Amino acid sequence: MITFWLSHGQFGGMMQRRVSGPATLMKIIITGGGGFLGSQLARELLRRGTLTGSSGTPEAIREIVLLDAFFHQPAGDVRIRQLTGDIGDPATVFAAVGQGPVAIFHLAAMVSGECEARFDDALRVNLDGTRNVLEAARIAGRARVVFASSIAAYGGEAMQDPNTDLTKLTPGTTYGMTKVIGELLINDYTRKGFIDGRTARLPTVIVRPGKPNAAASSWASGMFREPLNGETCALPVRRDQCHPMTGYRTVIESLIALLEVPAGKLGADRSYVLPAHRVTPALAEETVRAIAGLRGIRPGPIVEAFDPRIQGIVSNWPVSVDGARAVALGLPRPPELKVIVEQFLEDFGPPPR
Repeated sequence: MITFWLSHGQFGGMMQRRVSGPATLMKIIITGGGGFLGSQLARELLRRGTLTGSSGTPEAIREIVLLDAFFHQPAGDVRIRQLTGDIGDPATVFAAVGQGPVAIFHLAAMVSGECEARFDDALRVNLDGTRNVLEAARIAGRARVVFASSIAAYGGEAMQDPNTDLTKLTPGTTYGMTKVIGELLINDYTRKGFIDGRTARLPTVIVRPGKPNAAASSWASGMFREPLNGETCALPVRRDQCHPMTGYRTVIESLIALLEVPAGKLGADRSYVLPAHRVTPALAEETVRAIAGLRGIRPGPIVEAFDPRIQGIVSNWPVSVDGARAVALGLPRPPELKVIVEQFLEDFGPPPR
């Protein structure tokens, strides 16, 4: 054990904080660090204080660099450094990663609806950005890299029920295509010995706070969030549409656990689909009514607002996944759907009235 001092001058003058921890220090990079998952991941890493990387022992977290196009609020911890920039710009990414041992969580990406509307930007951000991260990791020295992929990697005639890590990846969206290429790059950079990569193929993550965004899966959070806030949810898909979903707490735990898995336990295919619940809007509505009744909330309605564009994208995604291979590594299964929604209410609302 050692004691060291951290200096920080980005947010209003010099601050010093005395930290005790293991003798090995770790620098962590989170791309997309200004987003929901990125900020939640940073918060959990700070709470833990250590992360087990390639050394095989817990390492004190010296610094977390958050890279994103913008940030909603300043960092509140001396170990956090926020960098505003474009992941499609190599110089920006190389400056964020720097030299020496690092651990990288690569979450930054344009979302599904945006990718369908802005093909060239999708290639620059999702493909060029991923290559920039991997090249920076390669120069830093065989860094451990966790890449956030998506179940949008599945699609077309190859889809199964459920889809597994052995299901052929034939995505039906530009977003899914960029994620598949990212997974293949992770595998090949690892095979070459450039990095120690791992991919978490994420189900749709619920319940995200705030307002709906450009993701084609935004309704998945909205059908819980809006009714429990007494607001109307406009549902763009069929009420019997099945979709794999998991909670954000489980995803954060899974990303950290996947980075900490010893390299020897991973095969040549470093991609792992995370386990998920098979959820329909009808099941969501039933869950909302049950929770609202227990909490004395008068829920808002879920009303049909069918959008053929959104339905067309979602119809290209799987209805269920089998994350047994991830579970065998020690990654968690999500709690029951009701618990996931209760966790959201515990962390984010609804606001008092």
